[in-house]
Amino acid sequence: MTIRRLPETLVNRIAAGEVIERPSAVAKELVENALDAGASQVELALREGGCAYLSVTDDGRGMSSEDLALALERHATSKLQGDDLVHIASLGFRGEALPSIGAVARLTLASRQEGAGEAWLLSVEGGQMGQPKPAALGQGTRVEVRDLFFATPARLKFLKTARTEQGYVRDVVERLAMAHPDVAFTLSDEKKTVVKLERGGPDLFDARRKRLSAILGREFGENCLPVEAVREGLRLEGLIGLPTYNRANAQQQFLFVNGRPVRDRLLLGAIRGAYQDFLARDRHPVVALFLEVPPDEVDVNVHPAKAEVRFRDPGLVRGLIVSACRHALAEAGHRASTTVAGSALGSFRPGSAPAGGGGYRPAFPAGAQQQAAGGFAEGADGYHAPLPGLQAPPQGRSAPAGAEGDAAGVESSGESITEAVSVSVDDYPLGAARAQLHETYVVAQTRDGIVIVDQHAAHERLVYERMKEEIAARGVARQALLIPEVVELEESSAVRVLARREELAELGLEIEAFGEGSLLVREVPALMGKLDVQGLLRDLADELAEMDQALSLKEKLEEVCGTLACHGSVRAGRRLNSDEMNALLRQMEATPHSGQCNHGRPTYVELKLADIERLFGRR
Repeated sequence: MTIRRLPETLVNRIAAGEVIERPSAVAKELVENALDAGASQVELALREGGCAYLSVTDDGRGMSSEDLALALERHATSKLQGDDLVHIASLGFRGEALPSIGAVARLTLASRQEGAGEAWLLSVEGGQMGQPKPAALGQGTRVEVRDLFFATPARLKFLKTARTEQGYVRDVVERLAMAHPDVAFTLSDEKKTVVKLERGGPDLFDARRKRLSAILGREFGENCLPVEAVREGLRLEGLIGLPTYNRANAQQQFLFVNGRPVRDRLLLGAIRGAYQDFLARDRHPVVALFLEVPPDEVDVNVHPAKAEVRFRDPGLVRGLIVSACRHALAEAGHRASTTVAGSALGSFRPGSAPAGGGGYRPAFPAGAQQQAAGGFAEGADGYHAPLPGLQAPPQGRSAPAGAEGDAAGVESSGESITEAVSVSVDDYPLGAARAQLHETYVVAQTRDGIVIVDQHAAHERLVYERMKEEIAARGVARQALLIPEVVELEESSAVRVLARREELAELGLEIEAFGEGSLLVREVPALMGKLDVQGLLRDLADELAEMDQALSLKEKLEEVCGTLACHGSVRAGRRLNSDEMNALLRQMEATPHSGQCNHGRPTYVELKLADIERLFGRR
């Protein structure tokens, strides 16, 4: 078969196959064009999920009649300065979207240039372009797409229902709206307005918070933490959810690089690394992060749909995200999400679903959770007996006022946590201890409600945080292997692991090269005891290949620390006196992340007086 040049129409249809997968891809390209044109308002209209009809109208700079015809040619763009493919400052620059759409649909493009006396209209049907003619339109551009994929009907078989396709379009619009809170967005279908977002004010951070709350819901606005950090020319801003406000998947993690919505493994891995100490592996945080990177430090031209990026210094980007998110989480202190109280109140009402469905989800069934968290046995009479070695604390024993750190130190020898000062409900956020229920839960009275604390989960977190501080100060203790162990890996995997040798050494794992594809392990973390070195190195190599970060070792160390913290903390079933209970509350207030245990479950529930009154019909 001889080589031949493909017809222009077929070339455009092939390009459309890469860029235009479904109606949402059309919406994405057209809305990005509107934003690049300086629009302050973007309106979208759909029929049948965008398959029958999709229009995008903006009030941007518009185009002349000459520009209209040129815009429909392949690789024609106004978004590149000269021939520079490095300093990209726009959302779209390939010049493929409009001709690709025109190759597989019936496209009408109308535009009125800023300051022009009239608008112009141009139509394309299946790749065949008409002639420009005058039209009636205000400043800006309106693009109408009818009968998507009529020229390539085979693609229609791969589309989903109209409702599902509309959901994809809505997701695209909302993601772009998050990145541009200074622009108003409207999305409507045949029946109603689906999305309506007003323009934000001059304060970018305030506008961004309001826009995210409008899209993700009021609960996110109540349970998010601000993130802001600058490092070596990179700037990170955004909002992240509290650990107890989490989801079953990562669908509500929104990441943006220079205003572009992206799904990047490096960024997703960095978020997982920032939260790995606070959530179970099957739970995911809700975050919206906006990263600004110098154009020459990021390659945005690695994916036809611009969904992925490549950084010149990925380690710098990951370190910035992890440190900024962890700093924000530490600043939150003992704070837990408001959805915890909503879930608790919902459980009081027979037959009702827990309130705040997007937040905390109990990880264990009733009874099993209590036994797993507290590690105690329940007798036939309902009394929870303390574990062996934990005797009831002596009454009246107090720690000197202001002696921080010692107050939370319940060791297996039976030392108590005590505080000498008299506590008022108005003095502290978690109030004053009033009772202990079932030797497991501490009940405290606050100024406007009550707090119920799981004593074991709370103190486990306190001990765990103290252990982390000690490891950070002294380093991870190492244990030399009597006989160094050789691990055989694929050569590429061995190279990846060796490249992180210094980081692994900080975690107590000492490795060195031992021929092609082989590693020699000389030392391992002493905390981990008997260790499957072969399995650990293979897990590390797999995670470095997938996410460019070694989480296995960190997670295993944290799991060991969590186990030690569990055994070294006050148990469910142990009776505490009032000084001990108040000392636990004070230490929670002073310790970061004490609002949730190591698996993201809340350590306390706060109920406002107004909520309690509603339960009893007083309101």
